[in-house]
Amino acid sequence: MKLNLKDIPRVETITKKDFIKHYFKPQKPVVIERFIEDWPAYNKWSLDYIKHIAGNITVPLYDDRPVDYKEGFNEPHATMKMADYIDLLKREPTKYRIFLWNVLKEIPQLQKDFKYPDFGVKLLKRIPMLFFGGTDSHTFMHYDIDLANIFHFHFEGKKQCILFDQTQTDFLYKIPHSLITREDINFNDPDLEKWPALKKAKGYVTELNHGEVLYMPEGYWHYMRYITPGFSMSLRGLARNPKNLSKAVYNVVVMRYFDALMRKLKGQKWIDRKNEKAIIRTHKNLNI
Repeated sequence: MKLNLKDIPRVETITKKDFIKHYFKPQKPVVIERFIEDWPAYNKWSLDYIKHIAGNITVPLYDDRPVDYKEGFNEPHATMKMADYIDLLKREPTKYRIFLWNVLKEIPQLQKDFKYPDFGVKLLKRIPMLFFGGTDSHTFMHYDIDLANIFHFHFEGKKQCILFDQTQTDFLYKIPHSLITREDINFNDPDLEKWPALKKAKGYVTELNHGEVLYMPEGYWHYMRYITPGFSMSLRGLARNPKNLSKAVYNVVVMRYFDALMRKLKGQKWIDRKNEKAIIRTHKNLNI
């Protein structure tokens, strides 16, 4: 038995009016297939190009090891020269990923290769972020701390994206005081006997190809798996829904600092307790 996932709708192109009407206002995801073909990035951006212009930059790397109480918020697991990292991606599967890598700060010249699209959503222009991964590397199922509207542009290769909206949270084994689910759930091929609540979850799935953009509405859970080596860029706009905006403020101002304090005070026991509670709460809610 597999997850209950339906394909994310796809359009070749879309007007601002239709995007707002059919996807932004109802907060539904969509893949736009041919929106950026006039960007220089469409033809220029590849792993080889990034290696050429940024090969000497030292980059932070992350893998899929479980959260450890000694680690800081978004603390990297390793570092490597970009040229060496891209060689690694192309040579063999690796769990190492780059995420939340600021384009403007690290490679300012890349800004000339893309435009901030007018979807009717005000985008934050100071933080376009790049994400890189190798074959079969993946993120944990999570949602972003600011519950932003996200436009995710993919370059080179294929990437699997699984999404759930916030109404599905009770079925996903969310870790308390965090933005992730249980890290030992393989959302690509979950054990539904071990994680029975997932049988009730209803979500979306797609595979992104070079040049396609995925719109993820506010607070959507997302799991990203690189089918082949590649990279993506995210542009984001603030949450519009007052409830989501207040959650974002709480996450940034309160939640992450509370969690960091409890890790410092309780150590690994705090992490283990949260993992246990994720199961207890999920199964209690569902009378499992």
